[in-house]
Amino acid sequence: MKFLHFADLHLDAPFAWAVPDVARRRRQNRRDALKRLVALAVEERVDAILSAGDLFEHDRITPDTVAFLRDTLGGAGLPVYLAPGNHDWHSPLSPYALVEWPSNVHVFTTDRLAAVELAPGWTLWGGAHRAPANTDGFFTDFSAPGAGIQLAVAHASERNGLLAQEGGKQPHAPFDAAELEASGLVHAFLGHYHLPRDAERYTYPGNPDPLEFGEQGDRGAVLATVGTDGSLKRERRVVAVSAVHDLLVTLDGCRHGDDVRARVEGAVGSLGGSVRVTLAGELDPAIHLDLEGLRQLGSHLDGFVVRALGLTVAYDLDRIAEQPTVQGAFVRDVRAGVADPDRQRRIILTGLRAFEDRTDLEVA
Repeated sequence: MKFLHFADLHLDAPFAWAVPDVARRRRQNRRDALKRLVALAVEERVDAILSAGDLFEHDRITPDTVAFLRDTLGGAGLPVYLAPGNHDWHSPLSPYALVEWPSNVHVFTTDRLAAVELAPGWTLWGGAHRAPANTDGFFTDFSAPGAGIQLAVAHASERNGLLAQEGGKQPHAPFDAAELEASGLVHAFLGHYHLPRDAERYTYPGNPDPLEFGEQGDRGAVLATVGTDGSLKRERRVVAVSAVHDLLVTLDGCRHGDDVRARVEGAVGSLGGSVRVTLAGELDPAIHLDLEGLRQLGSHLDGFVVRALGLTVAYDLDRIAEQPTVQGAFVRDVRAGVADPDRQRRIILTGLRAFEDRTDLEVA
């Protein structure tokens, strides 16, 4: 059997970093990505679409988005199986409970794995988060009864491989890979981690359309073909509508503000979509960083974020320390009174910037 597996679309996500117009475009991108997912499933003649949770944002989803979901999934013309996650958890007030879904759409509703028959000899197990947190592991002490090919779709957190790589992620419905091996399941199609991963017993497709800056990996949809012997063939397909770029621009060697503008403009001028520029390096003391002016260089982009992170002022501290000035005395006193080199540097830079009444960047 052939499946299209996706997860973590996050319809109606807030995109708090973006101005309202950009946030609206990004939310539309999520809808467009879902339409591309469904079109891909139809084109590839899959037997079913598997959605492994976080299809939408429970507290933000609008009636318009609900109507869009019903029409888009219902119009697929093939079976769709939805396993609610911790962002789109199943509750009495959830669209999963309130909406009359088309006959081809099946929503898993229990916080323990429940079975549906895909075809004779083929069983799909799925479960639902019933709250935004504290969902127990779906695979703990689970054993798939019966013969045939046993598959699962769920929003769950493998404890080891990806948890350390996704900073800030909470292990909702956690499991160990060994639990899958003991469960009798041939494979589990999962969501929650936005980093894609193909493991022997499970697959994380990654979010289909970019959500945040700094995302890496071949994310999108997974076309999975499972053989009658339990063999698995996976093919990743890009379905993203939007582009997100994360750039590091160093300002070492810039002598004035126009040098800074030229360096940033050169980095982003040919790009589209949303861009975040992180400024780093050493800034010449003569340059007053105009972040607002730099943000205007992204007027051709859907969204543009500029931040000074790891950027410091390139003071010649030895020269300043030799001067018969208040600044010189300050540097000499800090050097004499503070032993830790890093703390000493931060105090000196903060003080010198205060003497100059500079507020254009933080001390790194």
